[in-house]
Amino acid sequence: MNVKALLDHAVSVLTEARVPSPEADAELLVAHVLGLSRGQVQAKAVTGASLDVEERHAVLELVERRAAREPLQHLTGRAAFRQLELAVGPGVFVPRPETELVAQLGIDALLAVPSPTPRGADLGTGSGAIALALATEVPHAEIVAVENSPRAFIWARENAASVGAENLRLVFADLRQALPELDGQLDVVVSNPPYIPLGAIPRDPEVRLHDPEAALYGGEDGLDVVRAVSATARRLLRPGGTLVLEHGELQGSEIRDLLTADGWKAAATTRDLLGRDRATTALR
Repeated sequence: MNVKALLDHAVSVLTEARVPSPEADAELLVAHVLGLSRGQVQAKAVTGASLDVEERHAVLELVERRAAREPLQHLTGRAAFRQLELAVGPGVFVPRPETELVAQLGIDALLAVPSPTPRGADLGTGSGAIALALATEVPHAEIVAVENSPRAFIWARENAASVGAENLRLVFADLRQALPELDGQLDVVVSNPPYIPLGAIPRDPEVRLHDPEAALYGGEDGLDVVRAVSATARRLLRPGGTLVLEHGELQGSEIRDLLTADGWKAAATTRDLLGRDRATTALR
């Protein structure tokens, strides 16, 4: 079985399993096993390159696991996020492409701060995706990332060490009580909190079966942790500071009302590239 035949087989299996992007996933799994880029795999398919028995078996095993809807990122151990490639796996929320917009809003807010050293925080950092994007894309900023899941914190620590962002500090703490030493001193607070209501079941098996529940569910109405983030951010931010919150596509109006009732100003919701409400910003 050469690379093209193996890819054709993988695409067929993944299509039958209703994996959303079977061609891309098949190429990425082969690339992972062979230690190549996706483009190099495509080139090998065109030239009819062959694989040895061990490589073929490794790919077929991963294809079956992906067909069972195990996340691609768990199989490869990597997740792309903006300019970063992060280590991910069981116990940590896999960063999503739509969260890149949330990071951009935080980056823009940091860049707008007139201070030579703007200060920001990521509450509930998970893999460290947002915090590391802030730290690497605004290198003159000081960023602190807060996480209270031991398993997620290990992934965040690994990613921080790999990226080598010296302007990032990781703190193991509950976001409700975190960082009292920084009260009133931060310019930007960003968070992608759990926001799914307890009664709602995520559509995608990759999310429903593999992402940690603590990163998904936000209480009866989905907004318990959002309320906690609002309270903590009001404590941490200086007057005029910016809060950036990710949320579900049907929660924009409710979150704007929540933030306004908490005393925030200029609450506004931004849509993602698919036109869905994705993040709400507000001013302290």
